[in-house]
Amino acid sequence: MFKNLCEELDSIMERDPAARSRLEVYFLYSGFKAVRAYRRANWFFRHNMKFIARMISQHARHKTGIEIHPGATIGKGLFIDHGMGVVIGETAEIGDNCTIYQGVTLGGTGKDHGKRHPTLGNNVLVGSGAKVLGPFKVGDNARIAAGAVVLTEVPENATAVGVPAKIVRLNGEKVGCSSTNLDQIHYKDPVAEQLSDIEKRINELKDAFETFENGAGI
Repeated sequence: MFKNLCEELDSIMERDPAARSRLEVYFLYSGFKAVRAYRRANWFFRHNMKFIARMISQHARHKTGIEIHPGATIGKGLFIDHGMGVVIGETAEIGDNCTIYQGVTLGGTGKDHGKRHPTLGNNVLVGSGAKVLGPFKVGDNARIAAGAVVLTEVPENATAVGVPAKIVRLNGEKVGCSSTNLDQIHYKDPVAEQLSDIEKRINELKDAFETFENGAGI
């Protein structure tokens, strides 16, 4: 147990340049506290003591602002950075060494039964405010940009951005609109692009109609 604790502390130290010591992470990082509380709650949940499990998870929610259902499956090395507003659903599965920022939801759509929440592979990064909704998989080493709404499967080594999210990078190669590894600012919004195309088409039809009116002498 002590070894696992040290490994989780070290994994956060490696990924957070603001972390100065293990002691700071242990006592002051809300994400670390939430994950430790989840691991206790999950033990009770798996041993069919679900009331105690939910009591622990709800207490952690009030203390940290992070809600992790005790029935979720979480691998080693999860780093929840800042963390406020993070929600992880009951059937969510998270692989090893994933990073999740504030405001992220790993949730359901409300139309599924049984497995309702997403599965994240290993080394997945989910940017702040992103919503991953539904019982599909996000592959190993995938990157989800800040504010993205992911409703379908994301392949391994892919970067997804936008609302709804689209794949813009796969295995290091650009797909469609340009993007960096996970540039959370400089990427195109697919919805804005579609609205722009619609507006352009409306203007074209308007010009054509005016030309027709003038030509027909109406």
